[in-house]
Amino acid sequence: MINPLNFPLLVLVISLIALWLATKVGIFMRAKKGQLSDQSRPDFEVVLASTLTLLGLIIGFTFSMATTRYDQRKNYEEEEANAIGTEYLRANLLPASDAVKVQHLLIGYLDQRILFYKTRRASQLQKINADTAQLQDQLWAAVQAPATAQPTPVIALVVSGMNDVLNSQGYTQAAWWNRIPYAAWGLLGAIAMSASAMMGYSIRNVKAAITLFILPLTVSISFLLISDIDSPRGGIIRVNPRNLMSLSQSLNNH
Repeated sequence: MINPLNFPLLVLVISLIALWLATKVGIFMRAKKGQLSDQSRPDFEVVLASTLTLLGLIIGFTFSMATTRYDQRKNYEEEEANAIGTEYLRANLLPASDAVKVQHLLIGYLDQRILFYKTRRASQLQKINADTAQLQDQLWAAVQAPATAQPTPVIALVVSGMNDVLNSQGYTQAAWWNRIPYAAWGLLGAIAMSASAMMGYSIRNVKAAITLFILPLTVSISFLLISDIDSPRGGIIRVNPRNLMSLSQSLNNH
């Protein structure tokens, strides 16, 4: 099932149309019921100001949620690079044949992790995940054999490092699945549409189209930015596997 939140431009278009239509509904209701009286307008403006304030707060909180998740994905990318680099060095503690095998598998595993961060295609992602799982099994088997043959504290250090490598991938995957809940998006959209409808109802000069368009446009741009940051593979703002690529270049040169 396609998640529209993975396409920030689509979020922009949908939210802009929905908020503009909500504004039109407000204008229609004003035309049907007439202008606000001088007595009721102050009360209505208080409600409108409160709704806009609440909308601004919810947008701020949602933006904070998105940036927190983005920072978490960046931190786990760094942790993955550190874990793989450390295990590559610890592999030298194994017997020579086992060390070469583990280091060779780690280089291939590192390439798959870089592809995981760079790809946008679901079909390619499935293959990457399958290859990653296969390499994880091979890596664990590669350290399990010498650990069983020689259960020494030095070999245990290598096994512990491999455990960190495998765990870091799981933490990364969990961070990429951790998105802003749909309920939060629904609440955000409902408040935004209510504010737009109230703006349309309270406007005095219907011909001032630019005034009516400001709120839907600014809110839609905010939704665009939030969805862009929150989407790991969609949009422009994505986690660049800088640490993993630097480690890959270093290991290949080595």
